[in-house]
Amino acid sequence: MQGITFADDRFGLHQLRIGTEAGAYASQSGEIATRWASQWERPELWIFDFHHHLFAGDSGEWVIGIAGLCGLFFVISGAILWWRTRKTFQLRLWPKRMSRPSIVWHHRDIGIIAAPLLLISIVTGTMMIFRPFALGVVAPFGPVEETAKALDPPKYKGGPLAEKPDYTAMLSEARRRSPDAAFRILSLPRKEGDPISLRMKQPAEWLPNGRTTILFDAATGEVLAARDALALPSGAQAFNMAFPIHASKVGGWTWRILLTISGLAMTMLGSFAVWSFWFRRPKPVKRAAKKVALAAS
Repeated sequence: MQGITFADDRFGLHQLRIGTEAGAYASQSGEIATRWASQWERPELWIFDFHHHLFAGDSGEWVIGIAGLCGLFFVISGAILWWRTRKTFQLRLWPKRMSRPSIVWHHRDIGIIAAPLLLISIVTGTMMIFRPFALGVVAPFGPVEETAKALDPPKYKGGPLAEKPDYTAMLSEARRRSPDAAFRILSLPRKEGDPISLRMKQPAEWLPNGRTTILFDAATGEVLAARDALALPSGAQAFNMAFPIHASKVGGWTWRILLTISGLAMTMLGSFAVWSFWFRRPKPVKRAAKKVALAAS
């Protein structure tokens, strides 16, 4: 087993990571509820992989990041183009007719309504892909160098994983250090010398899995390092808010509904844009003029 994501108030089962793709859900009493040998057996896993990696690992992340930057350009440029035609604004949930002018008009006016939400979704999503972009966004909160150093994961080396690690002692020490924090993710070493990592969530943290971390020597169980997420520089704390905002893990049902509307608006705007470009595209003037000339001759 590679690690455990502990149950919480949103999902009452522990998720076990086994090998590279296998896993299982277990009850809080330790009984296996279901298991899988590949992510393709669990829709919630492969849908997340598609959204985050496009089924292409790190290469897919790059594609998504570039798409995010393009989306940012389209939202900003669209708002600029809308400003000069703002006096003709009309709020329509659907184009008046499926003609190119009506679709363009609808795209322009619905786009400006959805622009703030689209901007938040695109910026927070791109922040999680491209670290330089993220550092630029959180730069107003503190020195970039300090933020970058705080975001880099600590690197510590320990001994090989013990045959029977004393998890009780480790978790007891973590509880002593952070009495109010919830245990979220326990990760075992991926290679010899790596520590055992425990991520915890303090009540004031927005991240559902928290960023408060304790590293234990895999051989002895001794604490190698501890990081309090609430003591990080302001820039790093601002960066840690990107995911919960992007995934609507904060704000309750109100924010969840707003982001759902944002996603539906993005789907509709993109679909109508493709339709108007491929199927309602006006004929080039040169080609029409050439046909007239041929007819005249």
